[in-house]
Amino acid sequence: MKHVTCIEDLRVLHQRRVPKMFFDYVDRGSYAEETLRANRADFEQLKFRQRILVDISSRDLSTKIIGETSALPLILAPVGSTGMQYGDGEIHACRAAQAAGIPYTLSTMSICSIEDVAANVEKPFWFQLYVMRDRGFVKALIERAIAAKCSALVLTVDLQVIGQRHQDIKNGMSVPPEIFRPKNLLDMITKPNWVKGILGGKQRNFGNIAGHLPGSKDLGSVSSWVASQFDPSLNWKDIDWIRSIWPGKLIIKGILDVEDAREAVKIGAEALVVSNHGGRQLDGAPSSIEALPDIVHTVGSHIEVLFDGGIRSGQDVMRALALGARSCMIGRAYIYGLGAFGGPGVSKAIDIIKNELSTTMALCGVNSIAEIDEKVLAV
Repeated sequence: MKHVTCIEDLRVLHQRRVPKMFFDYVDRGSYAEETLRANRADFEQLKFRQRILVDISSRDLSTKIIGETSALPLILAPVGSTGMQYGDGEIHACRAAQAAGIPYTLSTMSICSIEDVAANVEKPFWFQLYVMRDRGFVKALIERAIAAKCSALVLTVDLQVIGQRHQDIKNGMSVPPEIFRPKNLLDMITKPNWVKGILGGKQRNFGNIAGHLPGSKDLGSVSSWVASQFDPSLNWKDIDWIRSIWPGKLIIKGILDVEDAREAVKIGAEALVVSNHGGRQLDGAPSSIEALPDIVHTVGSHIEVLFDGGIRSGQDVMRALALGARSCMIGRAYIYGLGAFGGPGVSKAIDIIKNELSTTMALCGVNSIAEIDEKVLAV
């Protein structure tokens, strides 16, 4: 790992070491992937002001995220099926985040369950919620997050219907995955370390669902249930119901429009996440970084604005902070590390971004996260 210098290096290794169907699930986007590409391209248009002869010997990258001290303005985002990238992937990723002093977010569609993760880490983590049609199951899921002492609930609101991801269809990355397709089996045979790791994991099903519904212990029955559960009727009134069950901090993830940002303020969320689901939902939507400034300008003084979409470096974190984000989520960036090296790879991804952010702050003449604003960007 000593020759890994950037997130792209981890991506290349992830692609080599994980079967194509699971790599593409993380790496690719929906439809023509316009928004996926824009998430990166629009970052690259933002240039920095280099400053010189400023005392930058006491740089501090720590901050507060929804009132919690964090060593970095960074959060590991929820990623479904993380445990199929590396055995017990959610546990390894959470441990790496906690060792780095930053929050980790467990997905509803995780392989390791809430209880699996809670039993194997030392501190509380965040839980991401999809609201299913079966409100009884959702209520029980929230109660399980409360019992596990999860410190924030991240409600994802941009998946009422699922945007088509062409590469997943071509790869047989359905629910359940078509592992026994000849080309997928052949691919897996060439990845013996991945196979060994997955077989050694605690779970190979959706841990938050399997065993928690009648007849839901096998992957096929879980998959049938999940396919019928995403709810197009979900609306702002449902958040009042969630609030009646969840007593803690609430974060609304998946906001790109200022009117929706105003609604998030009205319902009393502690934070919102400017996000287009990593370019995996509405193709043709603006990049997250394009949407960020207007949302910050409209509601930034009333609610904590977090950012998600296209972060691949510490420079990208700096750009998002300069445009008003309080902290940033990364998904693909840490999953590349997980697929490449397991838990140490996640730690490596975090360290890469940390070091790049520190260096960029120095060369822009700032010593703390609080100092970063639009003045660090070139006009």
